[in-house]
Amino acid sequence: MIRVETSIVVDAPIETVFDLARDIDVHTRTVWKRTKERAVAGRTSGRIELGETVTFHATHLGVRQKLTSEIVEFDRPLRFVDRMVRGAFKRMRHEHDFEPIGDGAQTLMKDTLTFSAPLGPLGWLVERLILRRYMTRFLEDRNAALKKLAEETESGSREQVKSLRT
Repeated sequence: MIRVETSIVVDAPIETVFDLARDIDVHTRTVWKRTKERAVAGRTSGRIELGETVTFHATHLGVRQKLTSEIVEFDRPLRFVDRMVRGAFKRMRHEHDFEPIGDGAQTLMKDTLTFSAPLGPLGWLVERLILRRYMTRFLEDRNAALKKLAEETESGSREQVKSLRT
């Protein structure tokens, strides 16, 4: 089993970051374009909730895949966890944790992804040679895009409030 951990500081309040991170429409906009990821079943739009599932079609490493995940833990705005119920991996669990920083204007967003590939010893080798690096990069790039969107959203909100005051 492989464990990948990433973290990023976002200049936006925890509620904003949490809600964007669980939004299916945002997810499909913030992943790599080349994966052509789209939600096709379960919750296909909007913010996913506890007990709901989403099924994505995507191309990863040149292979067209179908992955269904279920939200198995949900504590807004601190944490949610999804786990794969159907897909290419033998096992996959993705923990999303959020912590306010200082006065709450910033959020620390942490991801912990654990997974194992099928195919016994061959899967074990692929996990270590390819998948660990691929999944780390995937999470880091997606989180950088999410950070940008959250900060743009928050900046726009502050500008709207300023304009209402004048």
